[in-house]
Amino acid sequence: MQIHIGNLIRDELRRQGRTNAWLMDRIGVSERTLQRLFNKPSIDTQQLCLISSVLQTDFFRFYSDALSAPSNDATRHDLTPSD
Repeated sequence: MQIHIGNLIRDELRRQGRTNAWLMDRIGVSERTLQRLFNKPSIDTQQLCLISSVLQTDFFRFYSDALSAPSNDATRHDLTPSD
């Protein structure tokens, strides 16, 4: 599962025609922190929930879609706990 959530957030922000300053103000982070977020392949779920709400985009669906996509046994990771 190759998801770079920072890139997806940046792309959606641009698609909506919004600025970095707009997002920074709404999620309460500095420019430096926002740039770091864009460079991260994964982020905290609470922060992703806030960003999803602010951008009105379900970023969690990228993970759900990746889990439900067909894959071969060599690349699939079993996410269920072992007994």
